[in-house]
Amino acid sequence: MLNRVGLIVRGLAAVLLLLVSAQVAAAEEKRLPVPAVSIRAGELIRDDFITERAFAPNLLGVAMFIEQRQILVGRMARRTLLPGQPIPTNSVEDPWTVARGAMVKVVVEDSGLSIVTYGSAMQSGGAGALIPVRNTDTGVIIRGVVQPDGTVKVVDGS
Repeated sequence: MLNRVGLIVRGLAAVLLLLVSAQVAAAEEKRLPVPAVSIRAGELIRDDFITERAFAPNLLGVAMFIEQRQILVGRMARRTLLPGQPIPTNSVEDPWTVARGAMVKVVVEDSGLSIVTYGSAMQSGGAGALIPVRNTDTGVIIRGVVQPDGTVKVVDGS
């Protein structure tokens, strides 16, 4: 009789230990936003492209991953993002205002004088980015800051 009681107590203790360890493991899971579909490099990320998935902390390693869905929506993928995989912080960027090779209006302002010409963007960039632009008339390369409207304002010394 004592053997049966001992077996029952040991069995209950094992079940209790299993439940507690499962509960601790579930509490340590980290939920991250992941692509629901493949997102190609240069593609804008929409809300319906993202879902969430739970990861064990030991599977994530030391890499920095995006932890909030709202950080992703409206941004652009820098590389292909695969479904179900966590998204490293350096894999997304703000969308470009100017694309490489695009014709842009170049504005030079100095002492109330404003000169406007056109050039070819040699690099893609978002608003506030410093990019090189080739003047289409002279072939000279100048550097300017991309404005929110897509024009490029030449900085001093360029």
